[in-house]
Amino acid sequence: MRKLSPYWLCQIGGWSLYGLINVFFYYTISPKTEANFYNTLLLYMAEGFVISHLMRTVIQQYGLLNLPITRQIITLFSLTLVFAFLYSIVDNLMVSQLGLETETVKKYSFGIKVVRIAVGTFFFLCMWNLIYFSYHYIMKSRKDQLDKVRLESLVKELELKTIKAHINPHFIFNALNSIRALVDEDPERARTAITELSNILRSSMYAEKVETTSLERELSIVKDYLALEHIRFEDRLHVEYDIDEDTLDLPVPPMMLQTLVENAIKHGISKQKEGGVIKVMSDFKDNHYELVVQNTGHLNGRSLKDGFGISGTINRLHLMFGDNAFFDIKDKDSNLVEAKVVLPV
Repeated sequence: MRKLSPYWLCQIGGWSLYGLINVFFYYTISPKTEANFYNTLLLYMAEGFVISHLMRTVIQQYGLLNLPITRQIITLFSLTLVFAFLYSIVDNLMVSQLGLETETVKKYSFGIKVVRIAVGTFFFLCMWNLIYFSYHYIMKSRKDQLDKVRLESLVKELELKTIKAHINPHFIFNALNSIRALVDEDPERARTAITELSNILRSSMYAEKVETTSLERELSIVKDYLALEHIRFEDRLHVEYDIDEDTLDLPVPPMMLQTLVENAIKHGISKQKEGGVIKVMSDFKDNHYELVVQNTGHLNGRSLKDGFGISGTINRLHLMFGDNAFFDIKDKDSNLVEAKVVLPV
């Protein structure tokens, strides 16, 4: 069975309540009985039901709910006034035709009767319109808010996917360059490098499907990557880890730590004639935890935040955690650069 819409439920319920209120006052306050009370009341209710529905049809037909709020208020007043007189004219004609007029009413002219009923009807229809307009205004505001939230969510999702789509090719090209350098020089090591790359690609494919991954899984990608880079740099690359085991299960954006390590190799170790150290640290600090990548080198006043890898990291943190996470990169001392990610627990 098809359910009635909220509008029809309100129409039936509202005019039924109007009838019940009149019956209540008739039996509790009215000083005398009226022979045609119930017939007249039913006529009023039927007319009110039809007139208010016609008013709603006009509102929908001309899109009055889409007008600016100030014009809606003016329209509400004007529409109510027009339909109040329409109701009054129809009511006087129907009452006269059905012989329901009381002796008191009969002595007035038609024009005066129309004005008298129109005044009382205006307030009822004004209340009806006020409820109708208010309901749709609130529902429209809620819908606009929901649409805005959905749009923001979609934009964030698309931005995250765009960032991820750039991260993986950026990483793959760097890794392939490392392998290419080994093919002629040391085929055995090249095969080992291909195995390492295979492990990393498998992990990165998994990263495409999730918004966060465990730090432990992220570290495994980093270790494979550094093992691959160690083949290229040999003794010029030294790696250290200082990881609090309690942080291994914490969620981090996939491929983020690997991106920071990759930047440390590209902008730090590769530019040092003697090579240097990469140190990866993870620890709790107050009500958050920190991921830190330190590398031998210096910024020389440059901001690596302009590069895609770092700017992508900043954007991901903002999209996923808002103001609860941030990124910073700076010279720790004369020959050490520190990239730090602060994430909520």
